[in-house]
Formats: sequence, C-alpha cells, structure tokens
Amino acid sequence: MTQSLDLEAFVRAAADAIIVAGADGKIIFWNIAATRIFGFAAEEAIGQSLDLIIPERFRARHWEGYRQVMSTGTSKYQSDVLRVPAQHEDGRALSIAFTVTLLEPAGPGGRMIAAIVRDETARWKEESALKRRLAELEQQLK
Repeated sequence: MTQSLDLEAFVRAAADAIIVAGADGKIIFWNIAATRIFGFAAEEAIGQSLDLIIPERFRARHWEGYRQVMSTGTSKYQSDVLRVPAQHEDGRALSIAFTVTLLEPAGPGGRMIAAIVRDETARWKEESALKRRLAELEQQLK
C-alpha cells in the first residue's frame, strides 16, 4: 500500500526553517520553524525584504551574492553549507547555517531561492568558548 505525501504540510511543519524569496529578495514563503528561529510570524515576514533577518553590516555582501545567483542560476551553497550571522526580531544576534535551492517556476515571476535554515547559535557560542579556552591554555604553556 502506497501512502501519499502532503508536501505542503511537510514543508510547513519541517523542523528547519524554509524560506522562499523571489528575484527581488522579498519573502514569499515562511514556515513555522522560520517563526521559531527568527521571531517574525509568517504574516509579518511575507512580502518583506530578506533584510528583515540580515544584520545591516552584512547586507551589501548578501545582496551582491543574491544578485549573482539570480543572474547566473547557480550557487555553491546548493551543496555547501553557508554559515552566517543573522538577526532575530528582538534584535539579538543569531548564527545560522543554510543551503539554497534555486526554483525555476513556469510562468511570470521568474527565479526564486528557497533556503533551508538551521539555528546554530548555541553551537557557535560553545565553539567560541572552546576556542577562547584553548587560546588561554596555550598562553599559559608559553
């Protein structure tokens, strides 16, 4: 017996954030996990620029890469994980890891980017603390 899979229900309920943005960088899909990670409800995020979650100091670099992906249709982050800073609705810093998938829908609207995002803030803080501790220990040995 074959069970059918409701892909829309799966994407909405996925544990990782799934965010889709159009060629203009405006958010067109935002799942429940995106709300959990970034704080914005779907109703607040949809229609907004991705700047909503990108710290201001990283926006120029982000948009340069975004425009390149939109114009070429390729991204190394389709298979490689990108780790970057992000921001929560309340302004606190996050560390996220994500991959992207380019979507080429038929009809008007053009290319879209879907990102699958994981919050790695706790892991990043632990790694940073370990690196600091290691540097302290190395200094003590000198």
